[in-house]
Amino acid sequence: MDCIFCKIISGQIQAKLVSESEQSIAFLDAFPLARGHTLIIPKRHHAKIQDMSTDTNADLFALMHKLIPKIDAISGSTLVAIHNGKGAGQEVSHVHIHLIPRNSNDSAGPVHTMFKNRPKLSDSDFEEILSTIKTS
Repeated sequence: MDCIFCKIISGQIQAKLVSESEQSIAFLDAFPLARGHTLIIPKRHHAKIQDMSTDTNADLFALMHKLIPKIDAISGSTLVAIHNGKGAGQEVSHVHIHLIPRNSNDSAGPVHTMFKNRPKLSDSDFEEILSTIKTS
């Protein structure tokens, strides 16, 4: 498999390891958006969150929970981001959580600024979406 994260896990590519658990590792992003930008990944390859077992999911998010206060200490706040699939902006097809130190002067803005063409939904649109999500 030609996955950069799998190569980090196997030791083929060096990374600045921040922390490790039984099923997950955290390391500094090689192309950081801010000082301290950290990635957390499962040690086994999974393309999307729903592909992971409940145990792997719990381990991954437990490591995230442990690291957030440390990332917060860098600048006061942490953006937690997961791109779940290529259409959502996932560039490496291996589950990864971004922990990005944030502050009010970093010019990144809230998540709502990412979307320029936001939908205008009617009550019936909301009901249809709600029904789809609940029954899927």
